[in-house]
Amino acid sequence: MEFQAKWIQAPDKQEDVCPVFCKTWKNAGPVKRAELYLTALGVYAARLNGERIGKFVLAPGWTVYEKRLQYQIYDVTEMLKEENELTVTVGKGWFSSHMPGWMESEDKTRRANRPTGILGELHLEYEDGSSAVIPTDETWTWGESPVRFSEIYDGETYDATASVKCDAPAAELDWTKDILIPQEGEEIREKERVEAQSVIITPAGETVIDFGQEVTGYVEFTVDAKAGDEIQILHGEVLDQNGNFYNANYRSAKAEIHYTCRDGLQTWHPMLTFFGFRYIKLAKFPGEVKPEQFTAIVVYSDIQKTGSLSCGRPEVNQLFSNIFWGQKGNFLDVPTDCPQRDERLGWTGDAQAFVKTASYNYDVEKFFKKWLHDMAACQRADGGIGHVIPDYLPDGTPSAAWGDAAAICPWQIYLTYGNKEVLADQFDCMKKWVDYITGATTTEYLWTGGEHFGDWLGLDAPSGSYKGSSREDFIATAYYAYSTELVIKAGKVLGEDVSSYETLYANIVKTFRETYPVYKTQTEHVLAVYFHLAEDLQKTADALADLVEKDGSQIMTGFVGTPYILHVLSEYGHSELAYTLFLRRKYPSWLFSVDQGATTIWEHWDGIMENGEFWSTDMNSFNHYAYGAVADWVYEKAAGIRLLEEAPGFEKVKIQPMTDKRLGWLDASINTRHGKISSKWTYVGDKVRYDISTAVPATVVIGEQEVCVEPGEYTFWS
Repeated sequence: MEFQAKWIQAPDKQEDVCPVFCKTWKNAGPVKRAELYLTALGVYAARLNGERIGKFVLAPGWTVYEKRLQYQIYDVTEMLKEENELTVTVGKGWFSSHMPGWMESEDKTRRANRPTGILGELHLEYEDGSSAVIPTDETWTWGESPVRFSEIYDGETYDATASVKCDAPAAELDWTKDILIPQEGEEIREKERVEAQSVIITPAGETVIDFGQEVTGYVEFTVDAKAGDEIQILHGEVLDQNGNFYNANYRSAKAEIHYTCRDGLQTWHPMLTFFGFRYIKLAKFPGEVKPEQFTAIVVYSDIQKTGSLSCGRPEVNQLFSNIFWGQKGNFLDVPTDCPQRDERLGWTGDAQAFVKTASYNYDVEKFFKKWLHDMAACQRADGGIGHVIPDYLPDGTPSAAWGDAAAICPWQIYLTYGNKEVLADQFDCMKKWVDYITGATTTEYLWTGGEHFGDWLGLDAPSGSYKGSSREDFIATAYYAYSTELVIKAGKVLGEDVSSYETLYANIVKTFRETYPVYKTQTEHVLAVYFHLAEDLQKTADALADLVEKDGSQIMTGFVGTPYILHVLSEYGHSELAYTLFLRRKYPSWLFSVDQGATTIWEHWDGIMENGEFWSTDMNSFNHYAYGAVADWVYEKAAGIRLLEEAPGFEKVKIQPMTDKRLGWLDASINTRHGKISSKWTYVGDKVRYDISTAVPATVVIGEQEVCVEPGEYTFWS
């Protein structure tokens, strides 16, 4: 679309106060249709005649702003009156907040100093056939809004007593319109509401509200107050071992609400920022405090739930809940690492580890396509992929398993939804990533000489290290091979000539086998099998099982090995051991955090240690979805719903459950592009009943029995 509008800004405004831009007009006659086109440098909330426009929260979302900025289109026909006022309040958002919070850089300073502003047009079509356009320009006015401060990390300050005078002329902002694109990703919405569970008076005398569930979003409160009364709210994920409020793990993020009351009964919530929290501390709050005064509004991208998991063990069902909540809390326009501390960035390593689970749990095709377009837009000139997308850490050296999201994510989105478009869109990006490795390595056909995160947070890490004990060059070369293989697969789907990559892949595998004949850690065994790099896959999987048992039947893997370890064990005859790891209650395990009261997935297996102390304050998120990747093992191996590469989008399916009496029963389903597929098994004494429902042709494998079935419902016994 060709916009007539100009970018406008608020000249000479106070640095922190959020401006509100205003336009008044009188319609020339009865209006047949009215559409508002709107975007911002920052985040905006728009109102027409006092009524909120649309359901998009934190619009226009987060993209690579230098190259791509979404605009939204709203049908506002029914909101019009004869005389009208349109107002748009703008906050810093992701555009000019101080991100990331833990470091300083020239790029961060540049972004934080960017001016906020808006661009938009109201298109009016009158009943008599005439039309008019009201664009943003110097005829608009601006004033200081009641939002005195709003920022991604530090929160929001609002003065309900402030009187808005929107009478100063807006100024034109010199900014390009070439970056504008129509809305591409899912809108961020207020998706759910969680009522406060209790009011706690802590041993330290603090007044704390517990919502019973960690969420991403903001608090809505109702209070009967006097003008000038002050409210100050702090956010936290957990209480400390003494039961006191704790949020030191937020690091430099203040995550506070400051609200100045007007007279009387009032209800309010922030509108230009968000928080990750389960608890809030009322540092200041007038009058008696009751739970019914507080509601947590859950905010995330408008993704629709497609997966379902339940079983016969309550603690495992809580784990399933934690995985779903962890995804919702971190799928806020980009797949972030965490929603609470001074980070909240689109970490590529987390995304590639979780993308399969994400695509089974929710319909994330549109969500990932938009994020992957941003990845391609900010791919570096040499083909490198940053640690985070959008790339707010441009000085970082690309890392194996993180940059490989460029190949892994589009391939998985293609497999889950069967749409070649994502591969066509990302194919150049995929190739450039592999070409980057080829050009960056110091050893032909291996990836050496780089700087990597290794097996991040691996439990076999040497003292003082976060990286695990798996060799970094081993991991890097394994992913070099895997990404090259995915380029080949994608190219064949698209009908592209990938012969040079086939030759490259063969040489990588050959050189890998020659260089790494021995595997030293759990993660090294896992990658060698899962990526089909070991010469003897069964022997290597058996060696992995032996090593796991030698380690006390516990995982020692980090971000790289954990998503695949149960798959490898189950696929090569060690399903019982995989279940032992999955059902383990002691640290380290998925259920350890559940027994500690977790309602989302933790960053560390022992974010809260067995003695009740915290692992650390510097890097200890309690809503970090990556280890929730275990859910794709539950769907694919435990329940047996197998996605076939030759039938992407679940056009056909293989159902091969792997049962374990310790679980009692398991019920899993996925709503696919071709309909719902369900697999339930139940132990009845020493026998197992299998209830299968499939909307597509399926091959059902029960023990030695293999049956091809048409869409329908079936029961089997073993």
